[in-house]
Amino acid sequence: MPASVLILTLNEEINLAACLKSVDWSDDVVVFDSYSTDRTIDIAQEAGARFVQRRFDNWSAHQNWAMENVVFKNPWVFYLDADERCPADLATEIRTAVATTSNVAFRLRRKDYFMGQWLRRAQLYPTWLVRLFRPEAIRFERLVNPAPVVSGNIGKLDGHLDHYPFSHGIRHWVARHNGYSDMEAEEIVKLLGAKRVSLGELVSRDPNLRRMALKNFFYLLPARPLAKFIYYYIVRRGFLDGRAGLTYSLLQSFYEYLIVIKARELVRHQEELPV
Repeated sequence: MPASVLILTLNEEINLAACLKSVDWSDDVVVFDSYSTDRTIDIAQEAGARFVQRRFDNWSAHQNWAMENVVFKNPWVFYLDADERCPADLATEIRTAVATTSNVAFRLRRKDYFMGQWLRRAQLYPTWLVRLFRPEAIRFERLVNPAPVVSGNIGKLDGHLDHYPFSHGIRHWVARHNGYSDMEAEEIVKLLGAKRVSLGELVSRDPNLRRMALKNFFYLLPARPLAKFIYYYIVRRGFLDGRAGLTYSLLQSFYEYLIVIKARELVRHQEELPV
């Protein structure tokens, strides 16, 4: 029993061909596009993939729309972004898992690459992501870095996705995270309004709940940009990843600083104070 594949795109001509090649084991590949203006649609059609388009608004709404409106050929869906690749061992594991399980979803890990090497330490590896699921059993929450809510049992896969987040270059990474920081700032302001972090979720056995609770707890800490650099570079031993580890840790600290100052700006707007 093969799984269908869902690939999210926006101007991904640089990545899409390699991504599609890595999932050519599936008989149903859907490219879910946000109205690309480059050759994304041509590459998808040349590879025989189906092409569905929708204007992007935020991550959870976009992914939930796909779960509710895209008609998949197979009961299972494997989701990945265009800058990710599915290695052969993971493909074999996916095909075996969906044919023999009573679960409704599976988690797997991802390897992030930067400057030609795997960032094994200077990021949050291993982060478990729900990427293989029955679409009727999942929905997504949060504007950015969406958290999956799964109705049923979740298993684990041993294989990894390969991820190339800098494939478009530093300029694109900065521009994209500038947009992400807008949505993260909105999430912070909502959290500050609620004034609560669930202590139970901080120690939850569900890695998705635990991850979101830790993120919310981190939102309330002072000096977060500095804390994030220390965590990635010192605590996680990102310095062992060499120049790539240092650069990545600094970029993450910069991203966190954007979130901080944008959240402050939103609060001042709400309080009708000059910005």
